[in-house]
Amino acid sequence: MNLKNIAVVAHVDHGKTTLVDQLLKYSGTFSAHEQVQERVMDSGELERERGITIKAKNCAIRWKGTKINLLDTPGHADFGGEVERSLMMVDGILLLVDASEGPLPQTRFVLSKAMERGIRVGVFINKVDRADERIDEVQSEVEDLLLELATNSGHDIDLDIPFYYGSGRNAYVSQDKNRREGDMNPLLDFLVSDYYPSPKFDKEGSAQLLVTNLSYSNYLGSLMVGRIQRGSISNSKQLAHIGADGKVKNFKVTSLQIFDGLGMATVESAEAGEIVIVSGLENGDIGDTLAATDKPEALPRIEVEPPTVSVQVSVSTSPMSGQEGEYLTSRKLEEFLIDAIRKNVSLKYEPTNDPKVFILKARGELQVAVVFEEIRRAGFELMIARPQVITKEIDGVLNEPFERLVLDVPNESCGSITEKMAARKGRLEAMAPFGEGRTRMEFHVPSRGLIGYRSTFLTDTKGQGLMSSYFVGYEPFVGKMLARQNGALISDRAGKITPYALFNLLASGKQFVLPTEMTYEGQVVGEHTRPNDLNVNVCREKHLSSVRTAGKDENVILPPITPRTLDWALDWIDEDEWVEVTPKSIRIRKKELNQNMRKVTR
Repeated sequence: MNLKNIAVVAHVDHGKTTLVDQLLKYSGTFSAHEQVQERVMDSGELERERGITIKAKNCAIRWKGTKINLLDTPGHADFGGEVERSLMMVDGILLLVDASEGPLPQTRFVLSKAMERGIRVGVFINKVDRADERIDEVQSEVEDLLLELATNSGHDIDLDIPFYYGSGRNAYVSQDKNRREGDMNPLLDFLVSDYYPSPKFDKEGSAQLLVTNLSYSNYLGSLMVGRIQRGSISNSKQLAHIGADGKVKNFKVTSLQIFDGLGMATVESAEAGEIVIVSGLENGDIGDTLAATDKPEALPRIEVEPPTVSVQVSVSTSPMSGQEGEYLTSRKLEEFLIDAIRKNVSLKYEPTNDPKVFILKARGELQVAVVFEEIRRAGFELMIARPQVITKEIDGVLNEPFERLVLDVPNESCGSITEKMAARKGRLEAMAPFGEGRTRMEFHVPSRGLIGYRSTFLTDTKGQGLMSSYFVGYEPFVGKMLARQNGALISDRAGKITPYALFNLLASGKQFVLPTEMTYEGQVVGEHTRPNDLNVNVCREKHLSSVRTAGKDENVILPPITPRTLDWALDWIDEDEWVEVTPKSIRIRKKELNQNMRKVTR
């Protein structure tokens, strides 16, 4: 059977997972009577909640005698490590571009990585049924981007790239940009055409496979996913495992599977070019090589772009620790972190001088929030500090990471955004009208300035703005900046929070806590209206007297509280605060709980 390995890549929300749904449906992978949920590839609990793809996933479809191994990849820059890893398994990519938004930072990132590897690119302009589509402009923007990246890639690249137009949600595709009906068959025909090369590998040599993904099965144990680069692999035979240290260890393949539809099918053997799932080895890592026992040769390990953000994580030392979580020890926390970095090449972790504190390094705060959300749901209680950028010393000068920030905003928000970016040391580099009543702005900004900016941005644009960024390199440090403008309201004692106390503190600032919750000295209960911190009593009760009159008693009405999420808390905190995370609640506290030991000036 012919074989094609293709990854579907795009910027976030351009419709990759929805398109894969339609390709699975039209290729006959599902039976006619089968009920299939939307975005079937987003199988993780967090992915379904947030509506984004976090982990790259494989599926296989069969069309006209050809098997297509299709990879659905994430669109957020924070999960770029997943995309880089996926590109090592494929010979072609299908690039999706929104017919209105056009190519955005993640589009550029993925394309540059594909061109560095000399991978074939096909383009599908999605969402052509949008009222604000600008198909011709978007096509010329994509062509300009391809030309620019081809010049920098150092490879000979054929720029005669086919364009397809259609709507993944409404399931029609064609090469005619004005057509608004049809089916997905033209795209399936394109995926199996000669344009995308079949894997060209040496099927006769000794076996060699690079592990590019890890998974786990309750029945088979650890699973290693990768593409066979040379030779063939058979079930129940011996293979050699070569780890990062270069040591060779033999093991027996207990199960060999290939992707089939949304699931896996067990096979007796597989040849070079096929993506396989191998079990039988318990502690393999991403980047390891599996090879023939008689000729164990290691393949080059996977190298992805380095992390740009680090965050301190500690076991909970709060007065309320141990009340809601199952796991509380640093040994268990370290196990969780080791497991997270084994499954994701773009994460790194290291211990500190304090045995209860570790440092996790990642690509961005969204990736950090996802890792800790998973640890929290596993039943752990922990504390997280404010994410910090990773600085470098180059030629004796302190350098920090910078990003290119692309904003697509309503015209009336431009002033407030320019003002906020100036405070975050951002430099406006381009500004142009974009569609009706909107402007596209591009800033050159330190990565530090973007930590915690997303919520401010959504407020300034009334939820209508689109924000994306990509890492451009290290430049000299631009000086100190405050994480947030306002100080905190801090509880000065332990006890039960009362509605009476909160009502009397409404003028002091925005509150984060609800009546009847328990609090402790040093917990942050709100945001002050002034730049300095303020210690307040949120447990004060109304003293009962024997006098009651209609005019004397005030009706206590408190404003609604925004739900406290991990993303919000990591955005909000400053250097001297921890986010305290348990399976049931999220609180913010000062690192120093005792108010006599703490300064209130910031």
